[in-house]
Amino acid sequence: MRRGTKVAVGIGAAVVVVGGAAAIWGPGLYADWANSAAAEEPTLEQSAVPLPDAEAAAGTWTVGDGSFAGYRVDEVLNGEDVTVTGRTEEVTGSVTVADGSITDAAIEVDIASVATDEAPRDAYFRDTAMQVGEFPTATFELTEPAPIEEGATAVELTGDLTIHGVTQTATVEAEVAGDATSGDPVQVIGSVPITFADFGVEAPSLGFVTVEDEGSIEFSLQLQPGQ
Repeated sequence: MRRGTKVAVGIGAAVVVVGGAAAIWGPGLYADWANSAAAEEPTLEQSAVPLPDAEAAAGTWTVGDGSFAGYRVDEVLNGEDVTVTGRTEEVTGSVTVADGSITDAAIEVDIASVATDEAPRDAYFRDTAMQVGEFPTATFELTEPAPIEEGATAVELTGDLTIHGVTQTATVEAEVAGDATSGDPVQVIGSVPITFADFGVEAPSLGFVTVEDEGSIEFSLQLQPGQ
């Protein structure tokens, strides 16, 4: 992934409002528990499959069931490192393949439904950090055709990522698994580094917890053919 790619799908400031739990358990035990609650990074459900000739994949592919998007961020809680993940399956959109390239892609994520293992953190994320009443969704729209190279296992996508009312250019190298000629869904995954300030979001520090200024977005899309 390119370091200059600073984008987020619903990441904002993921604050831990759990000082009481940390005080009761002790920061070390709480950090162990919190890290175990973090979701695994997106992985391909099967081995990456070489992309076919672009004409074989021509048409419109729609985001289907089993897709998700979210974030991964590190926090420091009373001196202990904690990894937090938030995810939602409320992802919609489509991808169009024509003339040997991906010519169009538009993906939308419902920010209000992004959730972690802690309701107080999620409330802060929605209402204070992301202001979902004003900015309810995040979107990605392709701005440059993405050539499909036969035999590759990844494709580079460049477009506009809009989060919290701010649009930034994003370039993502997405891994692909699934046979585009079989009529079955194709899985596309990726992870991209982000910086909160690029989207007008300040990572908070509440004394007992500090959220890092940078994190990453993660996604896994199940693309259905011909819909």
